[in-house]
Amino acid sequence: MICKEVMRKLEERWNPSYALEWDNVGLLVGREEKEIKKIFTALDATEETIAQALEFGADLLITHHPMIFSPVKKVNSADYIGRRLITMIQADLCYYAMHTNFDVKGMAQLNQECLGLTDCEVLEETAPGEGIGRVGALEGTMDLKQFAGKVRNDFEIPDVRMYGDPAAIIHRVAVSSGSGKSMIRGAIEKGADVIVTGDVDYHSAIDAVAQGIAVIDAGHYGTEYGFIAYMRQELETMFPELAVGTARVHHPYRVV
Repeated sequence: MICKEVMRKLEERWNPSYALEWDNVGLLVGREEKEIKKIFTALDATEETIAQALEFGADLLITHHPMIFSPVKKVNSADYIGRRLITMIQADLCYYAMHTNFDVKGMAQLNQECLGLTDCEVLEETAPGEGIGRVGALEGTMDLKQFAGKVRNDFEIPDVRMYGDPAAIIHRVAVSSGSGKSMIRGAIEKGADVIVTGDVDYHSAIDAVAQGIAVIDAGHYGTEYGFIAYMRQELETMFPELAVGTARVHHPYRVV
């Protein structure tokens, strides 16, 4: 199967039109006519995951985060992006990214299911009936401290940051993967008791608490690495004739 055919099937499920306007998704490196026999999935196209993809013998690397956001003015070995591009091109490795289009059509659902939320609605609509994040209800109630432990366990991450009264009762939950402090206002408007997201700075968090909503920062990686296993399962179903490999999952930080 050639790369263009793989892309067509991917985009039937996760259409690039769902990506936000600032995003950079699709085939970022490689030839559309490249024959694809092995696909490798990762969250990011780091030097480590590219090496793992090549070790696997991959013809196509699919990541969630695009390696290229800003215009690339030079491609040389003195620059870390340049080194990765050179490695991919020399190896004839195609590289495809699905970012906010997957957030809209996949990640939000993954987060909702991971936390066991019910009666869900879109947190911020970005397309007809679709959008970023979810707001839903827990089965029953628990206090914020208990809920923080649930988030840590459900996402299988080393720790979380909790902002708010540990004894506050939590029932209605907003969740937005990745860097979601911009979703706090929407979560408040939709009546959430807490928002679960990542990359929340101190001032944004305490301001949220002052407005009546607690914050659980589970980290950018912690709320999104589920993409890797999910994509493997989906790709194996979509392309049973192709071999699918995945990056080794490890958190980019250590609790010390």
